[in-house]
Amino acid sequence: MAACPRLAVFKFASCDGCQLSLLSLEDELLTVADRLDIVYFLEATSRVEPGPYDIALVEGSITTPDDLARIEQVRRDAKYLVTIGACATAGGIQALRNWGDSAEFLRAVYATPSYIESLATSTPISAHVRVDFELRGCPIDKYQLLEVLQALLAGRRPRLPAHSVCLDCKRRGTVCVVVAQGVPCLGPVTHAGCGAICPSYDRGCYGCYGPCAQPNLASLTAQLGANGATPRETIVQLRSSFNGYAAEIRAESDRLELPPPGGAPHG
Repeated sequence: MAACPRLAVFKFASCDGCQLSLLSLEDELLTVADRLDIVYFLEATSRVEPGPYDIALVEGSITTPDDLARIEQVRRDAKYLVTIGACATAGGIQALRNWGDSAEFLRAVYATPSYIESLATSTPISAHVRVDFELRGCPIDKYQLLEVLQALLAGRRPRLPAHSVCLDCKRRGTVCVVVAQGVPCLGPVTHAGCGAICPSYDRGCYGCYGPCAQPNLASLTAQLGANGATPRETIVQLRSSFNGYAAEIRAESDRLELPPPGGAPHG
């Protein structure tokens, strides 16, 4: 009988929540385990085997020189490398430091910062190595993860939603919180996956699943401005989440910080 494909799960700078999503599959995980040989998954087992691996699931961002060396080795060892969660796909909440002085943060937090080896930025995996597929969310949806694994085993591309949260609001009959209440909401530019939970409780979307395909950030920020938000408040709204450093969101928030031609910086 042919050997099962070998699965490895790696953690970098993160909270472990996306790895726990794999464990929370419970009954479905038993089926997956019958079709995959889980050879490296420190969250679940002490079994540690070297590569090569057929599938590598990677959680977390790159924040230290050791992280950088390790992800390059994972890439060499893996046939398919799949990043899971906001930290791995967009840098995570720790990427907020990218807009500040990393050295100053170290001095403020650690009594002896000279002992701390840290990169100046916290960046997604794709900034350093080739990624075969990204699964977004904070945390990821466990059934989307199951679909990715099943698709890779079947040799097909995963079938996951690419639309925005707004469409999910329409499908479940949720009244738009922007139109009805003027609540700031990132739903129009956020990738579906959560089922539009926050708007169903009269709260604006926080962008937990990152930017959707071709998000119109300029239109969204113009709408936020029309509802009374200053450019600075809009930048905070965009950045202060797990996906604030995602390329599309970062570009728009940086654009808002640029001074208009011949004028002073936005307030």
